[in-house]
Amino acid sequence: MLVLGIETSCDETAAAVVGAGGHLHSSIIASQAALHERYGGVVPELASRHHLERLLPVIDVALREAGVTWSGLGGIAVTRGPGLVGALAVGMATAKALAFVHELPFVGVNHLEGHLFANAIGSGTLPARALALIVSGAHTDLMLVEEPHRYTVLGRTRDDAAGEAFDKVARAMGLGYPGGPVLDRLGQGGDPSLAPLPIPMQDGGLDFSFSGVKTAALRALAAHPDPAPEFLAGLAASLQRVVADALVGRVARAAREHHPSGILLAGGVAANSVLRRRLGEEAARLGLPVLIPPADLCTDNAAMIAACGASRLTRGERGSWALDVVSDFPL
Repeated sequence: MLVLGIETSCDETAAAVVGAGGHLHSSIIASQAALHERYGGVVPELASRHHLERLLPVIDVALREAGVTWSGLGGIAVTRGPGLVGALAVGMATAKALAFVHELPFVGVNHLEGHLFANAIGSGTLPARALALIVSGAHTDLMLVEEPHRYTVLGRTRDDAAGEAFDKVARAMGLGYPGGPVLDRLGQGGDPSLAPLPIPMQDGGLDFSFSGVKTAALRALAAHPDPAPEFLAGLAASLQRVVADALVGRVARAAREHHPSGILLAGGVAANSVLRRRLGEEAARLGLPVLIPPADLCTDNAAMIAACGASRLTRGERGSWALDVVSDFPL
């Protein structure tokens, strides 16, 4: 089954075609980063307007690159939430219209589950009893994949998400938007001892908290009104190290408690080089396989939505014409 995926939850207008076994036929992303950079973050109304302008042309390119016509598709998958309501509504309305015109089934997909299914590109499914860490600008969730589409939440952030801490500190450092990738590059080779930060929330639970380390980083920056490049690089390195240590430490604790078959990493922050390296090292110590998507499938994309949608459509799920988008959509 060939499935068209549509993703418009935030500031990426994306479409992709995924086939049997999670084979990726095309993945097209029209980024709005340059548009929102001047505002230091995403402006919801502008994001929605640009989705309206770009979505149909992006879908056309995705179909053309996949070498498929509408008659060759088996269904459509679209992000239902969580995300910006106006942006999500553009994708949902478009998916419904296309499904109606071309007589195709469609299904709404949870954006967070889509991130997990980035690990299914190339295989078509997720391993059962795997421990999954979803890390993004809005979410930090640790869960057990009982089986595809059935999850048990083990821990969540109590305040800021890890990606939110990265973005806010990067903005204060003058690194622009989006700040995460720049922070990653800046920290490479930086000396974290120049800006020591506390490891967040070291209790014995599986929840996370990143507001404290974000505040500590902002205070360290405020104490250096004219920071040297070496200090900025050190702060970037220190922040990434302690956040990665907090995330990986919780994963290791959960692995010892729940004895998973493997570890999955997903979400935009999964593209961070420090987190990828630290989780790989810890998984090796635990003797567990680890799946981490390529960096271009960690950030928002439609391939992950198509892969998740293909799995749900194969199970016989179908979206109702009354299906609506939701801004808060826990997995």
